[in-house]
Amino acid sequence: MDEIDRRILNALQVDSSQTNSELALAVHVSAPTCLRRVKHLTESGVIQRQVAIVAPEKVGPSLTAIVEISLDIQAAERMAEFEAHVAADDAVLQCYRVAPGPDFVLIVQVEDMPAYHALAHRLFATQTNVRNVKAYFSTFRSKFETRIAV
Repeated sequence: MDEIDRRILNALQVDSSQTNSELALAVHVSAPTCLRRVKHLTESGVIQRQVAIVAPEKVGPSLTAIVEISLDIQAAERMAEFEAHVAADDAVLQCYRVAPGPDFVLIVQVEDMPAYHALAHRLFATQTNVRNVKAYFSTFRSKFETRIAV
């Protein structure tokens, strides 16, 4: 990855809706060069996907919870099993294995507290390997960024 690739990635992280021509102009390369590089960055997995970021408060009531999960058994296959279980739920936006402390931290987005309780029941209470669940509920989001420095 060279400086041109870094400029492309930075520009796309700010606004991925740019046309190829607009992007090429912004990063000071020709349109064919830009297209070829974006294609390579995508095919190599550097660019995982391009999405629209939705403001949760604009689409209805929402509650963000940061949830710590500790498992009874931390064998690799049991950790992978739990990850697959929570990844299948649309309310789980992010899942991290962490250390030290709990085994996982999840970021979940639900409509309200009853929806969180339903999520907790289906994802945690029904799992025999879940030992402890600790949830924190966001009262205000002062920063949200998806950009990674490259």
